[in-house]
Amino acid sequence: MNGKDEVRKKLKAARARFAGEDRVLADRAVCENFINNYLGCESFFVFSSFGSEADTKKIISRLIGADKRVYLPRVEGDTMLAVPYGEMQRGAFGIYEPCGQPYSGKIDVAAIPLLAVNGRGYRLGYGKGFYDKFLRGRPEILKVGLGYSFQLSEFNEDGWDIPLDAFVSDTGVIKF
Repeated sequence: MNGKDEVRKKLKAARARFAGEDRVLADRAVCENFINNYLGCESFFVFSSFGSEADTKKIISRLIGADKRVYLPRVEGDTMLAVPYGEMQRGAFGIYEPCGQPYSGKIDVAAIPLLAVNGRGYRLGYGKGFYDKFLRGRPEILKVGLGYSFQLSEFNEDGWDIPLDAFVSDTGVIKF
C-alpha cells in the first residue's frame, strides 16, 4: 500500500465515523462557508454528495434558489461531463446524476469532493482521476474542495494532480 492508499483508507474510516449532530452542524457550516464566499459567481459545477462526503444538497438548493446556473457531474465511460441540474437517476457508481444534455460552456466555480487535501492545495480523491481529467485545460474554473477540517492531511501529490484554489470546510476557507 502506498502513502496515498494509506491516507485514503484512514480518512474514509474517519469520515464514516463522523456522524450525528456534529456532522449535521459541520455540513451546515460547510454550506454557509461556501455560500458566503462564492455566491457572487454565476455558474457552478457541484458534485452530488454520496455516502460520507460533505453534504451538497443544501448548497445546490441555495444556489438554485439564488437563480444561479448549477451543473452536476455525470460519468460516461471514463469521462465526466457537466450536466444542468434537473431530473436525476443513479449512475454507474450508485451516485445520483442528472439526465439532461451535457453542457460545455463557461463554469465559474467547481465544488469538488475529496478524501483529503494537503497544505499545498492538492486533493486526494478516490483514485479514478475523473476530476483531474475534467479540470485539465480549464484554468478559468475556480477549483474549490469541500470537506471537513479533519480531512486536511499531508501526502505527496503526483505530477498529474490538479491543485485546488481553495478548501471549504466546517471551520472556514483555506485559499491556496
